[in-house]
Amino acid sequence: MRKRFQIAFLLVLMSLPGSCLYGQKVGLVLSGGGAKGLAHIGVLKAFEENGIPIDYVAGTSMGGVVGGFYAAGYSPSEIEYIAASADFQNWINGRFESDYRNFFKKNPDAPSFLTAKVLIDSAFRARLRTTIATDIPMNFALLELLGQPTANAGFDFDSLFVPFRCMVADIFSQNAIVLRDGSLSDALRGTVSVPFFYRPIQIDGKYVFDGGLYNNFPVDVMREEFDADVIVGSNTSSKVYNEYPEEIDEQLLSKITVFLFLSKSDSTQLGENGVFINPDLSEFSATDFEPVEAYIKAGYEAALQQMPRIKQLISRRVSRDTLQAKRARFNSRFPPIRFSDISIKGATVEQRRYIERIFRQNKSALSLKDIKNGYYRLVADDNFETVYPRMIYDSLDHTYRFELQVTPERNFLFNFGGNVSTRPISNAFMGVQYNILRSNSYTFGASFYSGRFYESARLAARMDIPWRVPFFLQLDFIYNHWNYFRSSEIFIEDLTPTYIDQNDKKLEFILGLPGRNNGRYEFAASAIRLNNKYYLDDEVTSGPLDLSVFDGYKFRASFERNTLDRKQYPSSGHRFQLGFYAFTGKEGFIPIQGTALPGQQKNWLKAKLSYERYFRTSGFSKLGYLVEGVWTNQPSFGNQKSSMLMAPVFYPLADSKSLYLESLRARKYAALGLRNIITFYENIDLRMEGYIFKQPDLELSNFSLAASAALVYHSPVGPVGLNVSYYDDPERKLGVLFHIGYLIYNKRANE
Repeated sequence: MRKRFQIAFLLVLMSLPGSCLYGQKVGLVLSGGGAKGLAHIGVLKAFEENGIPIDYVAGTSMGGVVGGFYAAGYSPSEIEYIAASADFQNWINGRFESDYRNFFKKNPDAPSFLTAKVLIDSAFRARLRTTIATDIPMNFALLELLGQPTANAGFDFDSLFVPFRCMVADIFSQNAIVLRDGSLSDALRGTVSVPFFYRPIQIDGKYVFDGGLYNNFPVDVMREEFDADVIVGSNTSSKVYNEYPEEIDEQLLSKITVFLFLSKSDSTQLGENGVFINPDLSEFSATDFEPVEAYIKAGYEAALQQMPRIKQLISRRVSRDTLQAKRARFNSRFPPIRFSDISIKGATVEQRRYIERIFRQNKSALSLKDIKNGYYRLVADDNFETVYPRMIYDSLDHTYRFELQVTPERNFLFNFGGNVSTRPISNAFMGVQYNILRSNSYTFGASFYSGRFYESARLAARMDIPWRVPFFLQLDFIYNHWNYFRSSEIFIEDLTPTYIDQNDKKLEFILGLPGRNNGRYEFAASAIRLNNKYYLDDEVTSGPLDLSVFDGYKFRASFERNTLDRKQYPSSGHRFQLGFYAFTGKEGFIPIQGTALPGQQKNWLKAKLSYERYFRTSGFSKLGYLVEGVWTNQPSFGNQKSSMLMAPVFYPLADSKSLYLESLRARKYAALGLRNIITFYENIDLRMEGYIFKQPDLELSNFSLAASAALVYHSPVGPVGLNVSYYDDPERKLGVLFHIGYLIYNKRANE
């Protein structure tokens, strides 16, 4: 009788809301809102500091990302650390970490600012790639951070640290989809797939997009899935403009796809037992991910404002120690990452063999670092339209299988660029590249420059072989034509101008090997021809030119490591170059008056070392330096002018290659330069540079100087620069140059 009474009492007690046995169940709903969704991190911080329990989480878009990381066992402070990191900015913007840019696969720098990727299908129909940002770094980052929690939960979102629901959209059926299980990294990647910005991914046979398209504030999902007693909704979506914009410009149109997902959330969905948190984010942009701390602060303060109401509705509390212990228990069950197998979908037999060789390199078991290195080597190939990674956990042998969904394509890459300048050095650039993937990777390319000052053509064919030590074989042909004009400054006109016309050709065979930390070794042999036309007599200002010709061979062994953030006007990273050269050939001289001289055999060696590095000195200032040295036993040529034209050259400033400067030419030299970069506003730099150039065989007091001050805007079409330069050269002292685009040229045959 007593036992029956106890059972009945317990049943009644459990049926009472708010009782200690039943307890209130609290659901947290996190809306979409683009970058503003980072404010949800502040809401989580406020909840944990005040002991408010979170039993369920549902989220959309950036709210889904923040909620998903919380559900995976990350604390608010850990999520804040991730969001504030430089890595997070790289993932969002599609930039690679410096250690994974894979310089070994990189083509020579070119002045291109627009790339069109045209895919050719089996019916020879052309399709343009339609996404703005690459998702390559984001895909692997989500896998790396969420793969273990997903496996720990048995791919069931109810078994995560906090039960979780994530919203995605199927635009083909026009339905919202609630994700309850599967890969957590897939769910978060799918919920941020803004059309035309990130490509969609495939989940359960459906291509899914940003969940905010159909349900940006999933209160209904929280209620239907979990039946929470109290629902707290955090909203970070709002109107973009309080007043209708007077004009619709290109910047506004570029953000229009994000605006589609920023509908205002309906607070009435929460009901009587609900709390609506609405941070003031009116001064922020949904596409600006930089002010992370400000977003979090806004979310934290908005949650604190609602805290009295929250505490009134929610009587239960959970201490930080209890949460920490719960997270520790959840994380302790993480199986160690060890990959026993690689599965490749969407590739032919030969292509799978190529991919497996990139990853395995004769290894039977792979670590996460091995997988990451292989992933970035693979995506640097330009042979794939999509490369999507997954981790599949085998609970029987407690190992992971790495799965790749790839779409290899025969494709063309078209590149367009050049520069427009106030001096007569403007040119246009166009390049085309064609890729073929079999058991090896093949790349064929052609590029062309056209302008009054500089013309060039380059043809290249490359084969990449992914052995245990991968290498490439490349055949390169380059033709350059340089035309130095008498008047090349807009404010200074030379009194005794030097008129020079040069062209060179090079056919080069290269063997390339990867070096550690974005390095590359190259061993090359080339046939070269250099034609230098010039006036022997500086008093002559018109008429035919004298001609010096060098026909011969060049042999090169070099190493380069490059992590610079930009191909011109860099402000972070470093570049190290070391090269050894051997030249042999014959020089001929054909004067305008007189008899041509017989060819003279010339043989010489050259060594060159260059190191450039940048580091931050304050929040808005960076300091850089350049050290360069050259040694050669190059003999004298037929005359002084010919010898100077063949001598090594120091190019310290952006416009140096567009000028003929005898003061920066020498058989042997050492040079040192300092660079100070002050960033006034995003993508706007003030650069101040100064250099000393010294020939060791001259007196200590005999050296040359070069300096510049430049205001540079890093625009979508390349740098826009206003440069004031000084050269300690008798022919040119002071110059002013305004240019739009890159001042980048192919290397000369003797460089």
